[in-house]
Amino acid sequence: MAEIENLKYFVLLEEFETSDKLIKLGFGELQNINLSNSFYFLPFQLLSQGFERFMKAYICLGHFHLHKELPNFKYLKELGHDLEKLLSEIIDNYYFDFNRTQYDLDEDFIKNDSELRQLLFILSEFGKLSRYHNFDIITDNSKIGVNTNKLWEKFENSILTSNDYENLIDLDLAQEVYHKISNHIIIIFEKFVSALSRQFVFKCLGQRGLAITASTFMDFGLLYDKDFGTKDYRKQTTKYKETPKKVHRRTVVDEVQRKTDPNFKWKKINKSEYDGDWPFYADDVIIECRQRHWCIITIDGHDYALNGSAKGRYKLENPHDAGMAIMGKSISDFIKMALELNTSNKH
Repeated sequence: MAEIENLKYFVLLEEFETSDKLIKLGFGELQNINLSNSFYFLPFQLLSQGFERFMKAYICLGHFHLHKELPNFKYLKELGHDLEKLLSEIIDNYYFDFNRTQYDLDEDFIKNDSELRQLLFILSEFGKLSRYHNFDIITDNSKIGVNTNKLWEKFENSILTSNDYENLIDLDLAQEVYHKISNHIIIIFEKFVSALSRQFVFKCLGQRGLAITASTFMDFGLLYDKDFGTKDYRKQTTKYKETPKKVHRRTVVDEVQRKTDPNFKWKKINKSEYDGDWPFYADDVIIECRQRHWCIITIDGHDYALNGSAKGRYKLENPHDAGMAIMGKSISDFIKMALELNTSNKH
């Protein structure tokens, strides 16, 4: 069996590790986008680099699997920085049937999904020219790249409904619109990376391909429909790590006040009894409305803010930002139920 010489083996491994980190950080930075953070340059940079490196490393393994040697410099250079071209090269030459129904789903997605193609085009343009768009304007460059921010904004707008636009002006619900957008896009990218990564899992690129990617893209290769859009990648970003999570660990005094103060209305809700898409990682929560205005939620013995009023008064994080609710799943129903406690006789 042909072997990859040691130096090339380790730098190829390093490329997979680098691209894996760039992609996951890019997803995290997309999830960090919100009302106060519109810095798209960072996720664009991370994802355009991550996807390019990933696909070029993939092509190197595919070439080795077929020809028992790694590709030469000229071959990779001619592929350039066009992500759609790199994907086409993979589909045409290095994408193999692993004789499962999932293969047909994966192949159809990477070949035919129009949203994937739109997003790869935007990131390609950013990687080739658009990252210097402002300097091109400043210096009167005759070859100005497209404005990728505008293209991305147009794509985001295509996702939104009239109800989403109404929610954008509601301080309690605006963040959920940003979560919906990032979740939609990340699901597309997760499907893309997973479709390629499954080639390693099923040894379509040989035992060497499996060995090199075992510590990196194997987790993507094991993602299926039920898994897409459920991971909080923000936890790997510096911004998330450095932001203190404002939560309150409940005390005996809190419990007594909840049960005796008539201005505190509360209700326990179990996942098994909830008729809807359960948004929390925990299987049960307690919602509470204080003084008819301030809505909080208790998860695993800690309080979080359900609405903006409670966040401002108690300086608490909301469940999504604290990592206690699943990205892309709405908690608006729980805000509504908490406010409705004021009109019921419950507690």
